Amino acid sequence: MMATTHAAVGLTLAVPLVWVAPELAGAAAIGALLGGVFPDVDLFVGTHRKSLHFPVYYTVVAGLFGLVVVADPTPLGAALAFFFLSAGLHSISDWFGAGDELRPWDRTSDRAVYVHPAKRWLRPRYLVRYDGAPEDLALTLLFALPGLLVFDGGIRVSVAFGVAIALFYTGFRKRMPDWFGI
Repeated sequence: MMATTHAAVGLTLAVPLVWVAPELAGAAAIGALLGGVFPDVDLFVGTHRKSLHFPVYYTVVAGLFGLVVVADPTPLGAALAFFFLSAGLHSISDWFGAGDELRPWDRTSDRAVYVHPAKRWLRPRYLVRYDGAPEDLALTLLFALPGLLVFDGGIRVSVAFGVAIALFYTGFRKRMPDWFGI
């Protein structure tokens, strides 16, 4: 899935805080957006979907920070809890997409995401055929809507920018490997 999809899904998790704990909502939203994108930094550093994708560890850390925030609600704690929650969800949801290859529509990879405690790769499920597929764009749009409606300022601008990137990326995704000679 696209990083924009992961960011939008993470942000959607923070939306209820607007009503439940409005003083934490902005920080949680920023943490969720960053956490939704962060695991894909391993495209540039290390092994993609292994070096910074931690479906188990991020989720456990998110739970621990969640307990901390319940006991002592601070913006920093909320940002960290939602960062790790969103990063964990990103890492888990990559299992439901394509493999880690450059042309995932060819289905040449059996590696969706690495599970470190089990020391093995999960096989792709292809519920989202590839990053940038029309169904991936639909998920970005669906999950971006709550954030666009509820948040304002920089968060809304970030979401709108992410939607614009998703639209462009989806339009040209299948041509990109040829453009870059890979």
